Amino acid sequence: MEPIVLATLVTLGAGLATGIGSLLAFTQKRPSDKFLSFMLGLSAGVMLYVSMIEIFQKAVGSLTEATGSDGQGYLWATIGFFAGFIVIAIIDHVFDYIHQDKMEGEPHTHSHRLLNEDENGRTPLERTAESVERKGLMRMGVFMAIAIAIHNFPEGLATFMAVLEEPALGIAIAIAIAIHNIPEGIAVSIPIYRATGSRLKAFWYSFASGLAEPAGALLGFFLLSYFINDYFFGVVFAGVAGIMVYVALDQLLPTAQKYNHHLPIIGVFVGMAVMASSLVLFAL
Repeated sequence: MEPIVLATLVTLGAGLATGIGSLLAFTQKRPSDKFLSFMLGLSAGVMLYVSMIEIFQKAVGSLTEATGSDGQGYLWATIGFFAGFIVIAIIDHVFDYIHQDKMEGEPHTHSHRLLNEDENGRTPLERTAESVERKGLMRMGVFMAIAIAIHNFPEGLATFMAVLEEPALGIAIAIAIAIHNIPEGIAVSIPIYRATGSRLKAFWYSFASGLAEPAGALLGFFLLSYFINDYFFGVVFAGVAGIMVYVALDQLLPTAQKYNHHLPIIGVFVGMAVMASSLVLFAL
């Protein structure tokens, strides 16, 4: 098999492992509050652990190689981490502002229909709360899909290049990536499924975030290979770590706490243990 074909197939397989995680969206008719709380906690654990233990360390390593200094590498990785955190926080607040304006500007031509219970016995207040919940979960799922896609883009290129240089090593890296892409797929699919009630949407959002892995590999190799260096990888990985930590702390855990007080921390522990296990297997 041609090396480029093998590298493409290996990277594609690793990236699409997110689709395996998204299949959990099909396990229940509608995720219960306890299940949702636990899974959001698990997703937060996955994102926190992989960000701080793996992605940030990758950033430090790449920037240390680029600068030739441990101190400079750590400094620039730290700056990149907080830059990513700040950028996603600004984007989040802009989305909040736009959403608030839309809510305030919505016409009330059908307000008389809101005075009574609907066919399911829900009051106007209950319908409003449910709508706000769905929109919040949807936004959270989309944020996670974007963060994971950005993370997968340079990761896919790194896997692709590793397979080209040393197939056995590249395949081992791809297997490790596939293992920890599964809980990342869960992190995207569960809130979107709860928000929309659509198994298909939950699956495709999760599936699409995994496509960034082979897309990053091919686009990077054919278009950006002359411009990509350790600086690029280091800055991108550091920024992604910051983005994922923000999403976990600002979106996942607060939402999980709304549904159950104790289950989220159990989910965090399980999520971290899953990620730790995948990294240990890779290290062995």
